[in-house]
Amino acid sequence: MQHKIRSAGLILKPDDYHALQALDTVIEVLAAEQVEACVEATSVMDADVGAPLQSIDEITRSCDLVIVIGGDGTLLHAARMVAGTDIPLLGVNLGRLGFLVDVSPDEIKPRLKEYLAGEYISEARHLLATSISGHSHIQMPLLALNDVVLHKSELARMIEFNVYISGKPINTYRADGLVIATPTGSTAYSLSAGGPIVHPSLHAITLVPICPHTLNNRPLVVSADSDIRLTVEKKDIGNSMLTLDGQTRVQLEHGNEITVRSYTKPVQLLHPKNYDYFDILRAKLSWGSSANVEP
Repeated sequence: MQHKIRSAGLILKPDDYHALQALDTVIEVLAAEQVEACVEATSVMDADVGAPLQSIDEITRSCDLVIVIGGDGTLLHAARMVAGTDIPLLGVNLGRLGFLVDVSPDEIKPRLKEYLAGEYISEARHLLATSISGHSHIQMPLLALNDVVLHKSELARMIEFNVYISGKPINTYRADGLVIATPTGSTAYSLSAGGPIVHPSLHAITLVPICPHTLNNRPLVVSADSDIRLTVEKKDIGNSMLTLDGQTRVQLEHGNEITVRSYTKPVQLLHPKNYDYFDILRAKLSWGSSANVEP
């Protein structure tokens, strides 16, 4: 039996007119279904949204559900905010189909009523937790739902770095960087860099070199139970950065070692009851064009 949702926290794409329009509809449906609504304060700043504003800490303490109104980037941000809790995430997109946000603006009312009635698919997505030894002023671990990217900070210059998996040396790369991705992130930067699409049900991590100097440096898929350690050569450390989910950036310092592993607790995403991951792939990647459709 599904747990009854009594309260919902709303996180929006900041300073977005369409997100505020969708918010009005969401609050209307929640009120009709007798679900208390509150809005994450930094999402709306001074806007009058017709619901109380709360901090993310207050939301994670008191809410049964978080509804994210925006795009995939907004949901990535929200996933890191609620990481470690049992609060599921529901994504409302703003017009463009996303890999993570399922509900289109014109379907908010019927879809949200279905969710509140317990008619949905719940899916666990694991995150990556990154620690940087010897780094100043950074609170660890740093979390990512999509990917952790080691990359150069200067144009037209490669970096050299070493990769160890569960204590065993794997390779020394000379490349523009390395994408370490979850299955969720396999359709993001990893895909652009030539990595494989990994179904989100698989417990795996992919390592994809970015523009490697030698063609025998290929993408690698390992167990999500692996500990991945990176060290950057001294001559390149000042030209190296770490970016998580394309949103959190860290300039590396001398003596830093990077360790990436699966976070202890997955985040729960809610999808419509007719959700099919391959439908999303077909739509986003234009699979099944007219030339491939059976007559």
